[in-house]
Amino acid sequence: MSHLNTLFAALCLAPTLALAQMASTPLEGRLKKIHETKTISVAYRTDALPFSFEDNEKKPSGYSVDLCRSVIGVIERQIGVTPLQIQWVPVTVQNRFTAISSGQADMECGATTVTLGRMKLVDFSSLIFVDGTGLLIRTSTAGSSLMDLANKKIGVIAGTSNERALAEALKAKVVTAVIVAVKTREEGLAQLEAGTIDAFASDRVLLVGLAGKAKDPKSLTLLDKPLSYEPYAIVLPRGDWAMRQAVDSALSQIYKSSALPEIYSRWFGAMGRPGPVLEVMYALGQLPE
Repeated sequence: MSHLNTLFAALCLAPTLALAQMASTPLEGRLKKIHETKTISVAYRTDALPFSFEDNEKKPSGYSVDLCRSVIGVIERQIGVTPLQIQWVPVTVQNRFTAISSGQADMECGATTVTLGRMKLVDFSSLIFVDGTGLLIRTSTAGSSLMDLANKKIGVIAGTSNERALAEALKAKVVTAVIVAVKTREEGLAQLEAGTIDAFASDRVLLVGLAGKAKDPKSLTLLDKPLSYEPYAIVLPRGDWAMRQAVDSALSQIYKSSALPEIYSRWFGAMGRPGPVLEVMYALGQLPE
């Protein structure tokens, strides 16, 4: 790593390192409640394959879910309660933040992008993945870029960071298109297959999983170039620094252990090794005690 990259990494880590040096796992806020009830409530998405979804037995599954299970295992040792009972709380794109801010859940493990606007409502852990907004189109659609979708209909879930990324990309490329708001990815897929829309925008890895659910997966293709980058994290209660310190400490231990390669390989093994951006993200998450 060059001197410049080393300096950049140090500057990125400085605020979190200061936090990590504070008192270890004080029982305040949500941690105190978790200790007293011996229960932790975890919100999860049912539609965010391969990050968070329900398997054939209707049980929470996915990369983010597995990572949070490991985080909870570390928190059990931190607060001296083994085992913690996990209360799984299914959430949607629309109510995931309310579930955390209202106290219905203590953390959300899905495919949630960190944004400054969302920090007004909730807090976030260290990053757990980096993806990008992409476009899924029918293979019969001519062209291979956003510019080729001029004057066509592009679906996107309203209120998501993907909606903002799509609008910004269209503006930057001076492309005029009709943005069609949908409520779920499944609705977006159905409209794309039916020809009601010409493309569907969402996180790229989620689009890969979504295409696998199509009646004919080969009839759909993902455009190569992402419209934006989407940094994922575990959603936490705003202002509860003890809870965040506990989760970040747990993630740091996991990122240093053999558990991380196993979890990554389970869900993304077919994609090969983590790319450079993910490698740096995992390295920055390995905070010293």
